[in-house]
Amino acid sequence: PDSVCVQKDYYYQYTECDSTGSRWRVAIPQTPGDCAGLPEPVRGTECTFSCKAGEFLEMSAQQCTQCAAGSYSLGSGVRFDQWDSMPAGFSSLATSLESGSHGDGGPSCNSSSWLPQGNYLMSNRDECTVSLIYAVHLKKQGSVSFEYQYPDNNLLFEFFIQNDQCQEMDQSSEAKWLKLTNHGEWATHTVNLKSGTNILYWRTGGVLMGSKVLKPVFLRNIQIEGVAYTSECFPCKAGTFSSSPGSSACVPCPRDTYSGHGASSCTPCDTATQYAGEGSAACADRPLCSKKDYFQIHTACDQEGKTQVMYKWIEPKICLEGVSGAEPLPPSGEREPCPPCNPGFYNNDTPTCSPCPAGSFSDGTKPCSQCPAGTEPTLGYEYKWWNVLPANMKTSCFNVGNSKCDNMNGWEVAGDHIRSGAGSSDNDYLILNIHIPGFKLPTSVSSQSGTEFGRITFEFETVCTADCELYFMMDVNRKSTTVVESWEGTKTRRSYTHVMAKNASVSYTWAFQRTNQPSDLRKRLNDVSRIYTISVSNAVDGVSSGCRACALSSQPSSSACVPCPAGHYINTSTSQCTECPSNTHLVSHATPSPDACKPCGPASRSDEDHRLCYSDCHFTHTVGNATLTFDFTPLGSVGSLMNGPSFTSKGTKYFRQFNISLCGGQSQLAVCTDNVTDLSIADSQSERGEAANTVKTFICQSTIIPANGRGFHTALSSQSITLADIFLVLGVTVENSLDGIEAMPEQYTQSSKKVPDINFFYRSLEATSSCPSGRSTVVTLRCNPEKSTRGDLSVPSRCPAGTCDGCTFYFLWESAGACPTCTERDYHQIEGACKGGQQDLLYVWTEPKLCIGGAALPRKRTLACAGVEFWVQLGAGLGAFTAVLLVSLTCYFWKKNKRLEYKYSRLVMSANKECEMPGTDSCAVMEGENEGDLEDEVVYTKPSLLGKLKAIASKGNRENFEHVQLNSSHPKAL
Repeated sequence: PDSVCVQKDYYYQYTECDSTGSRWRVAIPQTPGDCAGLPEPVRGTECTFSCKAGEFLEMSAQQCTQCAAGSYSLGSGVRFDQWDSMPAGFSSLATSLESGSHGDGGPSCNSSSWLPQGNYLMSNRDECTVSLIYAVHLKKQGSVSFEYQYPDNNLLFEFFIQNDQCQEMDQSSEAKWLKLTNHGEWATHTVNLKSGTNILYWRTGGVLMGSKVLKPVFLRNIQIEGVAYTSECFPCKAGTFSSSPGSSACVPCPRDTYSGHGASSCTPCDTATQYAGEGSAACADRPLCSKKDYFQIHTACDQEGKTQVMYKWIEPKICLEGVSGAEPLPPSGEREPCPPCNPGFYNNDTPTCSPCPAGSFSDGTKPCSQCPAGTEPTLGYEYKWWNVLPANMKTSCFNVGNSKCDNMNGWEVAGDHIRSGAGSSDNDYLILNIHIPGFKLPTSVSSQSGTEFGRITFEFETVCTADCELYFMMDVNRKSTTVVESWEGTKTRRSYTHVMAKNASVSYTWAFQRTNQPSDLRKRLNDVSRIYTISVSNAVDGVSSGCRACALSSQPSSSACVPCPAGHYINTSTSQCTECPSNTHLVSHATPSPDACKPCGPASRSDEDHRLCYSDCHFTHTVGNATLTFDFTPLGSVGSLMNGPSFTSKGTKYFRQFNISLCGGQSQLAVCTDNVTDLSIADSQSERGEAANTVKTFICQSTIIPANGRGFHTALSSQSITLADIFLVLGVTVENSLDGIEAMPEQYTQSSKKVPDINFFYRSLEATSSCPSGRSTVVTLRCNPEKSTRGDLSVPSRCPAGTCDGCTFYFLWESAGACPTCTERDYHQIEGACKGGQQDLLYVWTEPKLCIGGAALPRKRTLACAGVEFWVQLGAGLGAFTAVLLVSLTCYFWKKNKRLEYKYSRLVMSANKECEMPGTDSCAVMEGENEGDLEDEVVYTKPSLLGKLKAIASKGNRENFEHVQLNSSHPKAL
């Protein structure tokens, strides 16, 4: 080229540092080949050299120079605070999820990404895993810091760093898994960086498998320290300015002023017709005033005990009034008598309500009174009148982008309720908070371990036209606010109760958001949440609204209340501690009386302290005259079931894992643990010696997400919930229903066995928005000798998640261990053949064998016996004798019959022959006839068979003779 390069034709840049830590400054042409004569390379500054904040390295002189007004510099760092578009160097990458076997028709994660929203960056709000990636090369050790909002623990949020070999840097779990933040509040996270290449990852992924919309993560003000140098200053973004040279940051413009890009000052708006919020890039025209620009308040009680409804403009006021079409501010209402004081307070004819002195009580309408003997005051708070905000409650408003709302209250008192305020936009979080420093149990139950320490109950309703949501949250020991329960959309007036199982300082928070979509407008003021009553029991700093019976000392002269041992109730007739009867459990919050001891369910028993009821793994059932005895100990202490896999609409594979503890007390409960959790929760639980985010109960459920297809390094266990934290009024029975819970045996294949199914009934009293009465569980034990002793757990085929409605869960546990104990009825005897004078007796189980353990099968026995040859010989002899006897009898009767026939024929012939001597009455025996014939009877009567046998017997006796009937008229014939 002919032209000589001038300064505008090139720019300076440093070479990479060599092994000695040196580098060179070289000139790089803007367009290669356009000019000639570039400056020669010169030795540069040291590799670790950097300028101070507010300065930049002027490469021509290689000296630090102050930034001009309207710009700023971090010196050795870079800052990203403007998110109108994705800054250079940042990329958003959605992890490709496996589609599995659920089909190819489900939507993919191609549309999931981090989205710029002006002042902040918003994450995806689905279960897709999306990473925000930025690579930076540091010449020396540095750090990265950023501000974030992370209110929803159903969305995983991790920050980690990789080197240029894609190897993850060593990080503590506290640096990797970020802590939850309160709704609308920003937190700052800082991590140290090593020299060299650092690839920064902000990664999110939902674990909520349902239709509930996730709350996204917000990022802003990402700042990286440790870069070698900055060769230029950054201009201030619109809405900010820096008025003096050498600034390290820009300042937002005040209200009703604005600024453009790189401004050194702000320009005021024409406030008569325009307005601008803090940090505005332009002025906006003031709209006409409407009903959305004012709100209603109740004034505090005056000296006359009167209050009235008033209306105030929402501040800062941006609308125009007094012009055509503008809505005027409504006039104040009539002065009305103030509502009474809340229970535990009194006014004593003054405008304000004061708490009753210690030891006294009031219902709010009467002066304070002392509790009578044998009673003690109850402590707590009961708010049902809302003339002023109570002293221990605070209200505020948080906007997603601007942190706090401008001079706005989150909630406003309204006489018989407190309601959500206007806010500055529809997606503001309207916050109401009450702080309880601790809990104090009544004296009589103060020594009972494991009981509830207090409970909070509130009555509320929501009226919405959009996707509003009311959150109820708690912060234990000022660690981190976690969501206890939430309600979406319109909800009719209802009550909710939460029980505190430990004594700690706690803050309860209600947050109402009209929509979770980004919005800078106020269009849904009619979407409102109302809280009518709030009551907290056993608050250590509470007031007394009544008295409670207590146990008195056994000494006659003492009238002081004394604590009762665990499992004892107060006998109101004697004011003494009385132990609950056997197999009952004590309801700690019940009125002191025998009714506080609730009986355990069928086939269940209570522990020594009467805190809970449980099964001892033994059960009996009588069928007819037979009694079946069951011992479920072989099933083991805890059974586990992992069903699935299931797939979300985005293709994420997940499993449901259930842990079930059938028998045993507190020491044998099932445990479900989350391996990804808020670190502040883990800290508070480790103080008590518990595992992080552990659910310990009779039955619990966890959601398991495998590592493959998620982008996370290990399988995730999350969303652990309790399905059965009590075994109190329920129990074990063969019936299909108990205490309103149906077993529904038709959900399983019917068993043809003679052994009935055994149903274990459980209930969790923890109410949710979808299960107001809590969850319940039925575990059906079925005898199946084809299974192992531990057996297999299964769920109904039409309810693969174990439940069809989310409130009642069903499990079938088929096992040989669920069969009854064996008895003598379950086997029978078999006799063996007689060999060599000995015979074996064997015992075998009756098939199919439907028993386990119990009576053992008797051993084989051998008995003496007669041989088969003897009986054959005896039988042959008897047979031969019988045959000879029969032949002899047959011959005799044949001969006898012939003789009788002969005599009969002669008699007939003689009767028909004409006699020569008339008048003969009879025939005599003729001379010369066989004398043997004289022995025959003349008159013959046919004898019976018995008579024939008798005759045969008498024939052989010579002294016997046959009788012959003779006619008396022939004496000579004799």
